[in-house]
Amino acid sequence: MGQLTTHVLDTAHGRPGAGISVKLFSLENGRHLVATSVTNDDGRTDQPLLEGDTYRPGSYELEFAVGPYFAGAALADDPPFLDDVVIRFSLANDQHYHVPLLVSPWSYSTYRGS
Repeated sequence: MGQLTTHVLDTAHGRPGAGISVKLFSLENGRHLVATSVTNDDGRTDQPLLEGDTYRPGSYELEFAVGPYFAGAALADDPPFLDDVVIRFSLANDQHYHVPLLVSPWSYSTYRGS
């Protein structure tokens, strides 16, 4: 069964990115909002963003609202250098995809996790 999960790590301060708004958009036939969540104290969404009947292969975007996270913690310039971080990716059939975001006030990276 296919599944999409994510988490955020604040690499500048060595802690999970808690309280970050996450939006998932499908890019099939336009850009459509599929799911929303907020990261918990461990920097993870409480539930997978896609699984079971909601999982569909295709192209997607994850949008992480990191600007308010860094601004709220007084960890960035005003205005923050990064605001929304968008990651575009594609899902195949019946696989588990984990898309972590490693972020600081000035940079970010991602990879396909397990």
